[in-house]
Amino acid sequence: MQRKILYIVNPISGTKSKGSIEEIIAAETKKAGFRYAVYPSVAGGDYSFLHPIIKEKKFTDVVIAGGDGTINQVVNSLRKLDVQFGIIPCGSGNGLAFSAGIPKDPVKALQLAFRGNSLLTDGFYVNNQFACMLCGLGFDAQVAHDFANAPKRGLSTYVKKTVQNFFASKAYPFVLTTGGKEISTEAFFISIANSNQFGNHFTIAPKASLTDGQLDVVIMTRQNKLSVLFQTLKQISGFNKVQRVDIVDEKSSLIYFQTDGLKVVNNGGAPMHIDGDPVESAEELNIRMEHHAFLLLH
Repeated sequence: MQRKILYIVNPISGTKSKGSIEEIIAAETKKAGFRYAVYPSVAGGDYSFLHPIIKEKKFTDVVIAGGDGTINQVVNSLRKLDVQFGIIPCGSGNGLAFSAGIPKDPVKALQLAFRGNSLLTDGFYVNNQFACMLCGLGFDAQVAHDFANAPKRGLSTYVKKTVQNFFASKAYPFVLTTGGKEISTEAFFISIANSNQFGNHFTIAPKASLTDGQLDVVIMTRQNKLSVLFQTLKQISGFNKVQRVDIVDEKSSLIYFQTDGLKVVNNGGAPMHIDGDPVESAEELNIRMEHHAFLLLH
């Protein structure tokens, strides 16, 4: 079957002009000889209106120009169709794209998509909400909430909100259950990661893989802020080994383990994000891996 590409462009993600992105898409796709169409992203994240279009027009690929939140919505809406997904990273973090080795430069990202090499990529569910790369509770989720409400987006705004929240952050009580092990702790944040990073090459879960059927869980427990900085640097530098769940020490400064599913009791009401977008939190979260959830061009 001849490939045919449907592009979805988020007009407000990141800070760059999307007019230039659409011009690059048109020029490069015509040069490569593919038929294509371009649609804007939709605010509500429901792309079911594209189902009949994809089937009738026989689109084989969906390439998303946007950030992790847009990618989440598009993949969740369209992954049951027989299509491959590509990414042109246009967000503030681009965690999924960078984890998959997709470059920031739109021309280079398109060239990867045109090659047609796809990888069966994992996803996971947080209760009934689909996630491609990361769910966070606590500190980084509060940053996501504040960032979403900021009048100006981009990396500088994200850094500013991160610094502000770091000094104001507090620990929340959690109870995690996985593999017959119960972990009761107070933590500044919990990251449940399918990809290895928050975004911008900040590798919070260095051992994470998009294809291994495992979620990497990182817990920064209650401690002084200087120690939090030190433990974060150790973690992103890859010095911390993945721990066995059955021998995890709840008193550790940082807990890092892998699992294919877990339950989190969040009685302290810690804020939550999924793939960088703030979402309503819950007192109980049932998290399960979905192995090989979609095809990702890389």
